[in-house]
Amino acid sequence: MNKAFQLLTHRNSILVAAILFGLLFGEYAHFIKPYTFYLLAIVLSFSTTGIIFSDIKSKKEAFKYMATGVLLNYFLFGFVIILLAYFFAPSTDIFYGFVVIAATPPGVAIIPFSFMLNGNIKLSILGTLGAFIASIFLAPLIIQVFSGNQELEVLPLFYSMLGLIIIPMLISRLLLLPAIKNTTFLLRGHVVNWGFAFIIFTAVGINRHVFFSNFSTLFQVAAILFLSIFVLGQVYDFVAKKMQVTKDNRMSQNLLLTLKSTGFAVVISFELFNEDAVIPSAVMSVFVLSYFLFLSFKESWKNK
Repeated sequence: MNKAFQLLTHRNSILVAAILFGLLFGEYAHFIKPYTFYLLAIVLSFSTTGIIFSDIKSKKEAFKYMATGVLLNYFLFGFVIILLAYFFAPSTDIFYGFVVIAATPPGVAIIPFSFMLNGNIKLSILGTLGAFIASIFLAPLIIQVFSGNQELEVLPLFYSMLGLIIIPMLISRLLLLPAIKNTTFLLRGHVVNWGFAFIIFTAVGINRHVFFSNFSTLFQVAAILFLSIFVLGQVYDFVAKKMQVTKDNRMSQNLLLTLKSTGFAVVISFELFNEDAVIPSAVMSVFVLSYFLFLSFKESWKNK
């Protein structure tokens, strides 16, 4: 009974179930779509409680780690995925979906993933925080520049970024108040996992026709994501190892480089473009899980 409960509450099991339910019962996804923005705000409010500002002791070190997060998650990953999508995306709308991924802040899951994979926790926390703060300004800029849509107004998108980054960050500080801190930690995993699952279910469900019929589009999207996540991540790890970057720093840098907030990408794609633009984000949810499992198995194999 305990094992069954653990399976039902495990992050990876819930994510796999969300993808499968989206494929099987996608006709119900339209009922959830109008609420994805609010779901994401709740998820981010709880998940960012993992960012502890008291960890920032050395300003020089903090700036270095925060800049690392921005450079890896936005400039390196963003450059690679937009370049690949520009040449290989099967349609303009799907290219816009990849632009949204490039503009999306890193996944907060980087922090627990870093802990589980023996990374540098402080680097992961500060790198994620730095990229989150930068996303308020970079995300609207990237989307407007690369979408080619001169009618797309930056100010409403900027306000959306404030709503999805600053407000949840402020709420997360309230959730850490001594009176409710223990309850927050008790609920955090469930709220984040299930909120994220509903967002992924919606993205997969609305685009399930791609998974069942349009295999050419699916293959092209998957190929771009494979190169941007698996290949880029492993090439970076190889180069960093040659440069004698420590193992824990390499792991955290790898996660900062390759993991984007899938839920965020889904919601912004819904808000700005049509449903085809959500396809890359829906497929990315599978790749994010797969890459984490790959790194986990790789780490376990090395420790044998």
